[in-house]
Amino acid sequence: MRVRLIAVGTRPPAWVSQGYEDYVRRLGPQLKLTLMQIEPGRRSAGQDPHRAIETEGRKTLAALHAGEFVVALDEHGRQMPTRPFAEWLAARMHAGQDLAFLIGGPDGFSPEVRARADLLLSLSALTLPHALVRVVLAEQLYRALSILAHHPYHRD
Repeated sequence: MRVRLIAVGTRPPAWVSQGYEDYVRRLGPQLKLTLMQIEPGRRSAGQDPHRAIETEGRKTLAALHAGEFVVALDEHGRQMPTRPFAEWLAARMHAGQDLAFLIGGPDGFSPEVRARADLLLSLSALTLPHALVRVVLAEQLYRALSILAHHPYHRD
């Protein structure tokens, strides 16, 4: 099973890249997480971001592979506690279907991307900076694998 993170944004701060790469390294060969970055649409001060959202949506949809289970990370999506997330990941791994996690641009996803998503998932009731979501997702994937492997990283 391949797991991809498709994120709008191409220049995260160094600490984001370092944190993300640390968790990707920890995941090891059991869950290969790869990152694809999408250039954000152009925005102008005082302008409606609709065109930028559409551009990002087209690029995001074009990046998806046929047959991938698509999870759009969205603050209004379904929230899952850690253990149920680990169980969900185990079921996805057992099914063998590739996963694509999506992080939208600063104004969210286009309606077409939301419609394509198999799951809208919220990582927190808080609104998180999009760059930080990369680190949070990678850590949660590592935490889920740790739970599945009965590793002491996660403590209830």
